Amino acid sequence: MRRQFSFILLLSLSIATFGQKKETSSSKEKAITEQFKNEYKKKTYPRFEGKIVVKDTQIQFDDKTILYDKSDKVTSLILQQGLIYPQLLTDYQMEKFIEESTDKTQKRFLRLQKNPRAGFDVNNVKLSNTTELTFLGSNPKAKRFRITCKDNKLGNLIQYLFELTNKNASKETTMEEFIKNSTLTYLQQQRMD
Repeated sequence: MRRQFSFILLLSLSIATFGQKKETSSSKEKAITEQFKNEYKKKTYPRFEGKIVVKDTQIQFDDKTILYDKSDKVTSLILQQGLIYPQLLTDYQMEKFIEESTDKTQKRFLRLQKNPRAGFDVNNVKLSNTTELTFLGSNPKAKRFRITCKDNKLGNLIQYLFELTNKNASKETTMEEFIKNSTLTYLQQQRMD
């Protein structure tokens, strides 16, 4: 009797937990779907052209570093292929500020700076938890992902949405092959509404 009660309790907790996660998950999925629907602009970003040095849990892109978890194979592969790198994220953050800021004084001040990129410098951040967003479509030539960026200087997490395109991919293409032969075609900071 006691064993049966424990099983029923565990089962009901599992069902309740599953239901809660599904609800939260679907609202997040809906928000991401809307963001892609409303803000998607395909653009081809270049791979990193400098020197990439892989060390234990960090990858150095010339003089900039990104930390990662070695067990996160997708993040590791994306970084090693030079698809996402600190200089790209720095340029992205600077362009985002210029496009979205309505403060003319701030923009003028930015133009007067000797090195305007310095204020947007992305270095020593940790990228992790790359997740394929399979609910956004089933095109074998384009895969969409979300990645978490932790910047210890700012003490907060930023999520980026991105798309990789591989013109030669098929349904049988492995994730590793897909990433190695792909191009970054979309990058957007995820809105946290």
